[in-house]
This record gives sequence, structure tokens and C-alpha cells, in this order.
Amino acid sequence: MKKFLLALAVVGLSTTAVAQQTEIPTHKYSVATNSFWANWYVSAGADFTAAYTSQENCCNKNPFSVDRGTFGFDVAVGKWFTPGIGLRTKFNGIWAKQVNTRDDHHSYNYWNIHEDVTFNLSNLLFGYNEKRVWNFIPYVGMGVMRNMNADEYALTYNFGLLNNFRVSSRVQIFADLSCTAGEGFIDGADINYAAKSVFATRRYDKLVGLSVGVTYNLGKHTWEKTPDVDALMAMNKEQLDALNASLKEQQDENARLRDMLANQKPVTNVETKTQVVTTAQSVFFNIGSSKIASRKDLVNVKEVAEYAKANGNKILVTGYADSKTGSAEFNKQLSEKRAQAVADELVKMGVNRDNIITEAKGGVDTISPFSYNRRATVQIQ
Repeated sequence: MKKFLLALAVVGLSTTAVAQQTEIPTHKYSVATNSFWANWYVSAGADFTAAYTSQENCCNKNPFSVDRGTFGFDVAVGKWFTPGIGLRTKFNGIWAKQVNTRDDHHSYNYWNIHEDVTFNLSNLLFGYNEKRVWNFIPYVGMGVMRNMNADEYALTYNFGLLNNFRVSSRVQIFADLSCTAGEGFIDGADINYAAKSVFATRRYDKLVGLSVGVTYNLGKHTWEKTPDVDALMAMNKEQLDALNASLKEQQDENARLRDMLANQKPVTNVETKTQVVTTAQSVFFNIGSSKIASRKDLVNVKEVAEYAKANGNKILVTGYADSKTGSAEFNKQLSEKRAQAVADELVKMGVNRDNIITEAKGGVDTISPFSYNRRATVQIQ
């Protein structure tokens, strides 16, 4: 069944591409699965860390005070398994402070390696968008920390908020607000001293930090949105109906033109010719195309060009598309291209480019049958 739907989707895409270059409908929250080696990234940053230890007493709580604050660095490697969920391995260190009393807050060296589960809430809540400027990513994880001065190890619990800001498709600037809680007295404080403290019931030493740095996406780093099969089927039917209606209208028009040609009489009235020249002349196009469908349409345009050159008039060329097929943006661009195509023909006929004014009306539905709206008009100003 899935293969059948996929085949139908391919047919729908092919027909749509031929009929009109419209945007392919996709699911907002669904993407195609990437390989294991896709969507990896590396990052590096500079840290500012404030220590809040289990045994401290009578100390300044300000995280930016010299009693608590130290600088360090971090590096990380991670992978997104979906646009919303990933894993990250992060190393950070390498200086922290032991906060005991108001005057005792000496530094020590440490490292902390932890594995985090990351949740891109921007993609989870609002759908995947590779060009989104800000991604809001909370995370939670566990790791191991070592106090290199005291040769102590402890299990750590890590959580925080990662903010990614897009610079390019591969480069991001990040600001990572983090908190690390280590079991025991990982800061190396004397356990007997701490047990006598009124804060002896505190179990964790904590490090609160801010890291700012750069992330680089490796290899394939984007996701392909899955097509909306139901929408594609509906679009396919609409385009087929439009093509069939256009074919029927063109057949009817051909029959009408053959009848007119058979009954046509020579035009000898100069006044009538002048009236025809100064009336808006139409040049028609096929669906989704800016190439003139029939060079015969340029016969009357040639008369307009000669009249304008002889009398010094400006010429207005107005492009249109039919509003029943294609998006508004596509039809606007298509009508511009149609007007420009006719303007180029006028230049070939000897009209000065400065005497040609072009405008684009986009998609309209002012003429019946609607295929006649796929045109450009040429008129003396």
C-alpha cells in the first residue's frame, strides 16, 4: 500500500511540475529518516561558572562575585536523531572554587564529562524549519566529575537550556545556561568540617554556569520533509482538470479561428486599421510558460510597433496569469516574465527600450474561458 501511495505521489509531482511549478505540500512535523552518520555536530565555548557548595556558610550569593566565579571552557559532540530529539557528549572544566566561609574560597581543578538528552522545543512545537534563527533546546543528563586536586570522583546530574542562533546552514552561535550537581563533597572540602556545619544536611555541590561559543554542523545536517500524499493527490486532480479544460478551450478556439479565416474579408479601411492598432492587442501563452504560444499573435503587435515608431508613442505591455493554477507569488513572477518576453519582441521590431513600459498583474480571472487570462497585452500609451 505504501509503495502504491508513493507511486501516486511521484505521478502527482511529475504532473504538477509540467503543469505549473507550484510548491510541493509537506507535513509540518514529519521528516524523512536520515542515516546514522547524518546530523552530527561539534561545538566549543568559553564558560563562566559560579560554585555553590554543600558546606558554605555566610558567603556572598552573587554568582558574579570573586568568591564564586571562575572561567573555563567546554567542548562537545552531538547528534540529532530527529529534528526534536538528540544526544550530546560534553566535556567542561577546568577551574572551580571551594566555598567554605566568607574568606575561604580557593580554586581547584576539575573536569566533568556528561551525556545529555537534548530536546529542540522549537522544532517539536512549531515544526521543523532549517532556517529558523533561534532554537530553544532544554536538556538533562548524567556524568562523572573529578576533582583533580583532591583526586575525588562523583556522579553528576546536569540540566540546562541551550540556545542556538543560526549564522549559516552549518554555523551556529550558542548560549548554554547550565547547572551541575555533584554528589558528596566533590569540591574537596573536609568531610568532618562539613559535618559540623549547620548546613551538613546539604547533599550536593553545585556549579551554575553560562557558556558561549560556536557549533559546526558536520556532513548532511538538514532533514527532508515528507510529502503530504493526500494534498498531492488533490493537487494532481486539480492540475489534470485544468489541463483538460485548457485543451478543450484551445480546440474550440482553433475551430473558431478556422471559421473566421474562412469568412475573412480583406480590410481596406485605413481608419479601421488605425483603430485596431491603438486597441490593446493580446499575445497568449501556454499554462505555466513564458514562451509565446503562437508567433501569429505578433502580427498585430508588429502593427502597434510600427505605429508607435512613426508617431513617437510609448507602448504599455501588461502581463497576466490565470488565478486558478499556481500560487499568487508564482503567478506574479510568471506575469512579469510574459510581459518581458513581449517587450523583447518589440525591441527586435525596432522599438526603443526606453519607450516600452512593462507591468505585471499576476493571476487574474477576468476573461472567460480562464485560459485566455494567460496572456500579455500591448497597447499604445
